[in-house]
Amino acid sequence: MGKRIIGFDAKRIVRNGTGLGNYCRTLVNDLAAIVPDDWQLRLYAPDAGRDDLRRQVEGAQHVQMVYPEGRRLKIQRSLWRIGPITNDLKRDGVGLYHGLTGELPMGIRQKGIRTVVTIHDLIFMRHPEYYHWLDTKIYTWKFHRTLREADRIIAISERTKQDIIELGGISGDRIDVVYQSCSPRFTTDVPPTLAAEVRAHYGLPQRFILSVGSIEERKNLLLAVSALCQLPTDIHLVAVGKPTKYAEKVTMEARRLGVGDRVHLLHGVPDTHLQALYHEAEVFVYPSRYEGFGIPIIEAIYCGLPVVAATGSCLEEAGGPDCLYVSPDDAEELAAAITRQLHGAEGREQRIRQSRDYVRRFEGRDVAAQVLDIYRQLL
Repeated sequence: MGKRIIGFDAKRIVRNGTGLGNYCRTLVNDLAAIVPDDWQLRLYAPDAGRDDLRRQVEGAQHVQMVYPEGRRLKIQRSLWRIGPITNDLKRDGVGLYHGLTGELPMGIRQKGIRTVVTIHDLIFMRHPEYYHWLDTKIYTWKFHRTLREADRIIAISERTKQDIIELGGISGDRIDVVYQSCSPRFTTDVPPTLAAEVRAHYGLPQRFILSVGSIEERKNLLLAVSALCQLPTDIHLVAVGKPTKYAEKVTMEARRLGVGDRVHLLHGVPDTHLQALYHEAEVFVYPSRYEGFGIPIIEAIYCGLPVVAATGSCLEEAGGPDCLYVSPDDAEELAAAITRQLHGAEGREQRIRQSRDYVRRFEGRDVAAQVLDIYRQLL
């Protein structure tokens, strides 16, 4: 039997520093470590993207980057992913193609190439109010088209699986739930010198609670700001993520409530600094109204943080039974839960230990092995 060649949509691998990009890079690296020697993983990207992101995967055994040939214009490279890429996949002998971020190229089924697609969430259908109406239409059209192309669908949580069944109108028999894993760097200790450097660089207070994720309305950071008013005055809130117009609303509300000097919004934080921020924080808060999974919760638990998150989507799946969960509309409840997770609170250390035991199910090799089993069944 000849070499098995698996293709991947690698756009996010080379372009996205967080979120979907992290999912893609982590999964590919974990797969590269366990696939048989006669397998090759080909990453199809419209361009080389960012050097720092590409280097995280291109040195791995079994991995090869592939770019479109003869397509100089950006629009040509973008359109290549939608359909013409199938000719390159066929030329290269790709037996299975994995759309890592909810998309598959048109016509790939007609080429005789088996397909897997990972669907992370359907927030654009559950909560269209958080999106431009045209984006919602485009994303919904892509979702239904992808369902027609896919042989197997990976949902990153049971919540996402149920959303796919309900909103896509398909049988659950085609869907496998395979949780995300996070980068192994979050399982390692942070040198004291780095921790001190990060504190000084961002001017961080001695005590702070941490939130990580784009600072947008759906993430509901205003709830944490309101809860801050009910916490000891030496407790600050540090939020790390891409800023949007919502960030201005957060800043204005913090000032109105008299806690403006206790709210710190950070963006453009490098990976090493993010790891240090997790280690230096006292509690992790994630009051998001809806998520497909919530990987920052896993990162926080790996770093030894107790977690308070919101009910209503899949965050209980991510954090497990020993994190605390509150209504996304109740600031008083959030403040009380945070208080129960502060240093010295009864049961805090036990909840941290038990949460760490729970998230072992998301370790990379285990996740990659589940994905590899899906590939083998299709091939």
